[in-house]
Amino acid sequence: MKLVARMLLAVCTACLVTSCAHMGPTHLKADQVDYARALGMAKKRAILDAMVQLRFADAPSFLTVSQIIAAYTFDATVGTTLNEGSGAQPNYALANGSVSYSNHPTFTFTPTTGDAFATAYIRPLAPTLVLPLAQGGIPIDLLLRISAQSIDGLLNGTALGGSRSAGTPGFFQLIHAARRLQLAGELNVELRNEKGTNHVFLVITVPSDSQEPPGAAADRRLVKQLLHLPHDTGSFEVVYGQTATPGRIALMTRSALGILTDLGAQIDVPAASVASGATKPTVGLIGGETRSTIVVHSGSAAPTDAYVAIPFDKTVYWIDSNDFDSKYAFTVVQDLMALAEADTSSKAPIVTIPAG
Repeated sequence: MKLVARMLLAVCTACLVTSCAHMGPTHLKADQVDYARALGMAKKRAILDAMVQLRFADAPSFLTVSQIIAAYTFDATVGTTLNEGSGAQPNYALANGSVSYSNHPTFTFTPTTGDAFATAYIRPLAPTLVLPLAQGGIPIDLLLRISAQSIDGLLNGTALGGSRSAGTPGFFQLIHAARRLQLAGELNVELRNEKGTNHVFLVITVPSDSQEPPGAAADRRLVKQLLHLPHDTGSFEVVYGQTATPGRIALMTRSALGILTDLGAQIDVPAASVASGATKPTVGLIGGETRSTIVVHSGSAAPTDAYVAIPFDKTVYWIDSNDFDSKYAFTVVQDLMALAEADTSSKAPIVTIPAG
């Protein structure tokens, strides 16, 4: 009888020890993805919230998740009861145990202020940060529509108002022609390191024969004409500024706050908010556009499957999960924000997950 009790105790203990031994790898596999998704969703909500706040002339604040500690507590007890019986009472052996489990994650947030705030959100993005995204497959027209203020004197539309808020027609002709050349494989972006400094070049293919995609020649001529580039050269350095020396392309980029302000001005807000003076009317479409860069809806409640949603002043703002173009443009903004924040002293968040 005692042997049976000892065997039961050994089996229960082995089961509990085995379950504890596998907790670490199991949580690592699950938590790594879960925390990554949670951080991504938090970033999306922060960006949309900043867009809405700027729409209402409210200064946004930015918090960086600097550390996540996933703390797990696992307690287990095991016991046995042995009764050898007497008389009519039968012999029996019992094994019992208890298990308790708790999870108490700790998040550390760091506010972005001072020089880090100025560097990340107020300083215009460098062309060497922005343009290489086009080489990664991002449509160059969308990238420039979001991040450029002007290209070689051609003005992008802006939410700041004024007589030239709609931009110049040449800007939109340029980015659309550049996109067609990009799709045809006739336009590329190259990042070169010369003497320890990064330089970015726009490379437009110089045709060597008559075998080229239809319309490419006309688009090539249009791009070079609008940018005042020589027709017998194919590689042009892009530099920051409003003007550049011959053979270079001057690109005035926006800051992260400038990007968010411009996108925020396109948000659909309740008519009552405009009537009360809380915000200005939504800017109209410019440059032959047929829709806003990112379509943000507003109402009393967001759909349950919204791509991202945030509440603000009794109204909910959201991006529809079925709006691929808005989601893709929002992803480009996330990429630009990440590049802007990369120059600050803030570090990537540290996620600590117990593994044993």
